Formats: sequence, C-alpha cells, structure tokens
Amino acid sequence: MPAGILFLIFVAALALSVPVAIALGISAILPNLVNPSFAASPQLIIRSMIGGVDSFPILAVPMFILSGIIMAKGGVSKKIFNMVSYFIGNKTAGLPCAVVITCLFYGAISGSGPATTAAVGSMTIPILVSLGYDKVFATAIVAVAGGLGVIIPPSIPFILYGMTSGASVGKLFLAGVLPGLLIGGCLMLYAYYYCKTRGEDKEKLNEHYYALKSQGFMTVFKDSFWALFAPVIILGSIYSGIASPTEAATISVFYAIIISLYVYKSLTYRDIPKILREATSTFTPILFILASAVAFARVLTLMQVPQIVAAAITSVFTGKISILIVINILLLFVGMVMDTSPAILILTPILLPIMTSVGVDPIHFGIIMVVNLAIGFVTPPIGINLFVASSLTGIEVVQIARKAAPFIIAFLIALVFITFIPEISLLLTR
Repeated sequence: MPAGILFLIFVAALALSVPVAIALGISAILPNLVNPSFAASPQLIIRSMIGGVDSFPILAVPMFILSGIIMAKGGVSKKIFNMVSYFIGNKTAGLPCAVVITCLFYGAISGSGPATTAAVGSMTIPILVSLGYDKVFATAIVAVAGGLGVIIPPSIPFILYGMTSGASVGKLFLAGVLPGLLIGGCLMLYAYYYCKTRGEDKEKLNEHYYALKSQGFMTVFKDSFWALFAPVIILGSIYSGIASPTEAATISVFYAIIISLYVYKSLTYRDIPKILREATSTFTPILFILASAVAFARVLTLMQVPQIVAAAITSVFTGKISILIVINILLLFVGMVMDTSPAILILTPILLPIMTSVGVDPIHFGIIMVVNLAIGFVTPPIGINLFVASSLTGIEVVQIARKAAPFIIAFLIALVFITFIPEISLLLTR
C-alpha cells in the first residue's frame, strides 16, 4: 500500500470523527491486510503497542497529570496569582500580565496546556471580569497563555519527544525555560498595548490592589510560599541529579497531596477518590493514543516514509532557512488538526532526520516542534484550549479565537526568534 493512500485513509478517519487512537490503529494494520507479505503483521503491531507504553519515562505523564489535578483542586493557582498581583496589580495591564505569569508558574507544576488553562482560567477569569475587563479578552488571554504549560518545564510533550527521539528529557526541560519566558514576554507586551489603548477601570483595580496590599507582604507570601515552591521541588530534584523526570513527577504528586491536605487544607480525604478517577479518565485516552501512535510510527518506518519525505523536501528546498520555514508551516498546520501527543510520536521519526541533516540540534528541534504544536492549542478546528476556556465561560469558541488572534501573532513572533536563534533554546543546556 502506498504511503500516500495510508495517510489519506488516516485523515479521512479523523474527518469522520473516528477517535484518534482507533484511526491510528486501523492505519497501522491496513498495510498488512492489503499485502500479507508486509512485515508489520498484527502480532508485531500489538507487540509494538505494548512495548511503546512499557516505558519508564512514560510513567511521568500520568504522575504530572495527577499532581496538576490535585493542585488545581487545591486552589494553588489562586495563591500564585495573588502573589504576582501583590507586586504588579496596580500597573497598566498588571492583572492580565499576572495571568500570564501565573500560567508560567502553573505550567511548571502541571506540564499540560489544557490543565493550565482550566486551573488558572477558572480562578482568574471571574476576577478580571469583576474588575472591568472584557470577558472575551480575559478568556482569550487565559486560553493562549495556557499553552505555556507545555513549554515551561516539566512538559508532557517534551517527555514524549524525548522518548521518541532519544534526546535527554532533562536537557529538553532546561531548553524550554528561555523560550517559555520569551513567549510570556511577548504575550504581556500585547496585553499592555491592549490595556493602554482600550483603558482600564482604575478605580476597581486600585480597590482590589489595596485590599490585597492591606494584608501585608508576609501574609500573602506565607499563603503562597508552598505553591511557589512546587516548581523548585520538581525542577530542583531533576537538575540536582536527585531524581529523574519520572521520579520527580512522583515527588510532585506527594508534594501536591501534602500541601493540599495538610498545609492549605483545601482538600479532604473524601476528595482523593474523585481526583484519582479524573486523573485516570484523563490519562487513559492518552495511553491508547500513545500505544497506537508508536505502532503507526513503526509501520511508517518499515514503509520508509521518513526517507521518502526527507528526499521530497530536500529535493525542493536545499537551504537550512527554507527547510526550517517549510517545517514550521507543516507543524503549524498539523497543530491545527491533530492533538499534540500523536503529532509528536508520528512526526518526530519523519522530521528529525531532515533537521539533523541540515545541522539543527535535536534539542532545538524539540523546542521548535512543541512551540508550533502549542500554538495549535488555540487555533481551530482542534484548539483544545479554546474549548476548555469556552467551557469555563460559555463564550463561543469562534469569539474566543477572534480575540485570541493578536496573542497568537505574538506567539508566532516569539516562534520566529526561537527558530532562527538556536541559543535561545540551547544556552542553558551548554
């Protein structure tokens, strides 16, 4: 079976709303059904699926999902937001910028874009609206800034990319720090421009700011300390060599339970079973997608798709810059129509050889890929962050997408710098 037909069948299945995992599984089995002599027999496909998820690094994914849900239910994002608001709440665009900074911090806890959007948005959107900000604007900034959850370490997509490419997950985590800060800075610049030109309700903002200020720095700091310390615990254990990313993910679960149950007392033991069920229902579809994507990637390798695609691209585009532009456009399109996890697992074996052949570092390419796919979180038709934000506010996805467009442009500007200035990604890994 020609590779082109196989991809058309896969795309057609997605267009017919067939679940991604099933579409990948069907596509993986089809070549052998059409041609029984093809090496990828059903038995090999099943072994590939089992082997794909029988991986120590993969264990980090459900652990980070679980810790993120615990901290979301425990109100950790509100404590971070209050601490940031204490310093910049009276500045122009102070609170919208505080939302972006909170997403940066919360992303360093959850490792997930949708989780960051849900946790930060459920708390900050009502606050922004009550202080006079446009509801659609408030929803849009949370949806876009939520994408920082997969760029700031620890990041679930970085774990998947590292598993697929063989790149060091620890180095990928380090490499994501400066790009995440750059993107956050670009989003805050547009938020400042928006608030400067549209105006703010200074009376309400000052009232909110001074109410927070009246509590005193030590009160606010003590209340938020353990929340702010979570990224230090998680990332510090990795970079100090105390724990691997998977072990750090497990530490993050215990840390989340301890501070939520015993420090903040925002959760009770009765909440734990519900949280475990939510984490299981969140990770189970991802697990099936991972298994099917690994098998599909194995079939593509046997069909020599990476070599065919590499030859096709390099025969038309020869320069490094032109190839980078083409790959970015491809990844942006894929991010619009496919979830991050299968996109990374399918495309990494295909695109990484092309990137390394033109001198792009695998770590740098991992950052480029994840940033592109993060933009897909807020671009229709998939745009999962848009749907999460819509569920929080009841605003139509199309309205949020329109208001998010300038933020997406800011995201794209940061992507250009990240793509063509490798040191932004690689400086901390040296």
